[in-house]
Amino acid sequence: MIFCVENEVDAKFDFDIEEIARSVCEEVLRSENFPEEAQINMLITDDEGIHEMNREFRDIDRETDVLSFPNIEYETPGDFSVLNGPDRCNMVDPDNGSIYLGDIVINEKRVRSQALEYGHSEKREFAFLTAHSMFHLCGYDHMEEDEAKVMEQKQNDVLERLGITRDGN
Repeated sequence: MIFCVENEVDAKFDFDIEEIARSVCEEVLRSENFPEEAQINMLITDDEGIHEMNREFRDIDRETDVLSFPNIEYETPGDFSVLNGPDRCNMVDPDNGSIYLGDIVINEKRVRSQALEYGHSEKREFAFLTAHSMFHLCGYDHMEEDEAKVMEQKQNDVLERLGITRDGN
C-alpha cells in the first residue's frame, strides 16, 4: 500500500498518526480482499480547513469530522471487478501502477471532542474515522439503514481485529 499523510495543522496525539492510519487502511483492504496495490492520501486538518472543503465539494456550510473523496465508482460496494473495466486508466497512478483509491480528510479537533463525547480514547476515534472513510473509498455508504448496519459492522470488526476498542485503547 502506498500511503501518504499530510498533517497541515501539526496535530499531535499520544499515538503515531501514520502508524495507526496505515494499520487501519491495510486491515480494511485485507478484510475486503482488495486485489491490487492501493494508494491512499490522508490530510489532517482543523475545523476551518474541513469546513472549507465541505462547503466547496459538498455544498455543506459547516465543519464535520471526516471527509472521503473516493476515486472509484462502484456498482456494488466492495466489488473490485470494476478495476478491470474500461475506466481502469482513470484509477491507476501511471507513476507506480497502484490503484488510486482516493483521499481521506480528518478533523483533528473532532477526533479530540468526539473521543471525549463517546468516552473512548483519541486513538480509537481516529482509527474509527479512518476505517469509516476507508469503507467509503471501497464503495460503502450509510444513507439507508441497512447500508449503515453493514458499514458499522465492518468498521467495528476491523477495529476489533486491530485491538483498538472503546475500553481505553
